[in-house]
Amino acid sequence: MASSEGRVRLALDAMGGDHGATEVVPGALRWARENPDDQLILCGDEPLILQLAGGTLPSNVSIVHAPDVIGMDEHPAAALRERKGASILVATNLVREGAADAVVTAGHTGAGMAAAVLRLGRLPGVDRPALAVQFLLREKPLVLLDIGANPDATPENLYQFAHMGAIFAERVLSVPNPRVALLSIGEEKGKGDQRIQRATELLDLADLRFVGNVEGRHLATDDADVVVCDAVLGNVTIKLVEGVTTTITDMFRAEFRRLPFGPIAALLMRPAIARIRAKLDYEKIGGAILLGVKGSVVITHGRAKSRMIYYACGTAAEAVRGRVSERIAAALAESAPTRADGLPSGPAPG
Repeated sequence: MASSEGRVRLALDAMGGDHGATEVVPGALRWARENPDDQLILCGDEPLILQLAGGTLPSNVSIVHAPDVIGMDEHPAAALRERKGASILVATNLVREGAADAVVTAGHTGAGMAAAVLRLGRLPGVDRPALAVQFLLREKPLVLLDIGANPDATPENLYQFAHMGAIFAERVLSVPNPRVALLSIGEEKGKGDQRIQRATELLDLADLRFVGNVEGRHLATDDADVVVCDAVLGNVTIKLVEGVTTTITDMFRAEFRRLPFGPIAALLMRPAIARIRAKLDYEKIGGAILLGVKGSVVITHGRAKSRMIYYACGTAAEAVRGRVSERIAAALAESAPTRADGLPSGPAPG
């Protein structure tokens, strides 16, 4: 939770991601300058960070030196054991020690999740955390999870993700009685692999507003408020949508340049195009929130540049102020520990 003074304190993995500190630091500093009442702690190579900052830091920014970084191709658990000075581990430890309220990283997703589980711990009743993102393309919020944490999720894991997603949608995003669905290859029950079919059986008996299966096309419609899948399907889905939205924007630009009266048409349509572009701007999502751990953790794209890092810091600050972890913990505490029929327990979102 936020510090007693009401400010949010973010611990940023300044070295993670494809571009490292060269993109992470400028984006984070922009956020810090625009939010002077909050605090930013940059975890990474101190001389490099100071160099990128031009030698001076805003008054609400500090550095905790972290000499190591976990590469995107490394095994996360092994790297965390061997490299105690890794920037993601140092940032996560600050949250564990109460010196920060949230972790933000563009680094190795597996390392970010492993650090959160090992250092912060899972919430009671959670077997595996899940990465949840607010989906674009529609007016109402749509929560999609898991998008990167559990590629081998079991039906029971999907069942838990559904509950955490529903809690997040209702208690944080203010979606009343959220509709929960499984992402599959068809709308009809029975479609999908055995894992989806078993998860459907579990969710049919859950104290949730379960509406069955949805297909990928339904992510842009008003058929569900929470859509659940394993990390492989979720990650492919979110990146496909990001690629398509970028392509659509590029096609608009190309067409306006090609047409004889393209510049005039572009001028007349500028307000509408700006609204569409804003709706398709996936960088504004910032990153995915790791649901199910004791603390706020935001993991953004490995390829994120400074603009997306800026929004990722905003997403983390909102997660802290929205008390996401505390609200999920409270809902989990309200649920029965184990069902007599052998089904995994799960909290009602309300």
